[in-house]
Amino acid sequence: MVDSKITEQATAQSKIQIEVVYGLPNRQELLTIMVEEGTLLEHGIIESGILNVFEEIDLTVNKVGIWNRAAKLTDTLRDLDRIEIYRPLIADPKEVRKRRAEKAKEEGRADKVTGGRVDPRRAKAS
Repeated sequence: MVDSKITEQATAQSKIQIEVVYGLPNRQELLTIMVEEGTLLEHGIIESGILNVFEEIDLTVNKVGIWNRAAKLTDTLRDLDRIEIYRPLIADPKEVRKRRAEKAKEEGRADKVTGGRVDPRRAKAS
């Protein structure tokens, strides 16, 4: 009887709680599960079942992180880790900002030299 209680406590202590999250613009999923202590990040994702919910997730393409920090699929999970699966970027943010600035210059909403807003005092003087 005492041995079975010790075994149950040891088993309960060897489990950790993790969260696995993934989101689309119109739908998000947050799954909380218990996994064995020492579980790898990739196995935590697989055990959560989120790959069955979102079939577009490809762990060879999608980057992952733990609490908003980049992580590897081979990282070992710790209690209360939040695994985040990131979607691929549609466009390069730097390139988008560059195009937006060029358009503003062409439309006269930005100074052609500095790229900043047009100084209304200079605009009136010309």
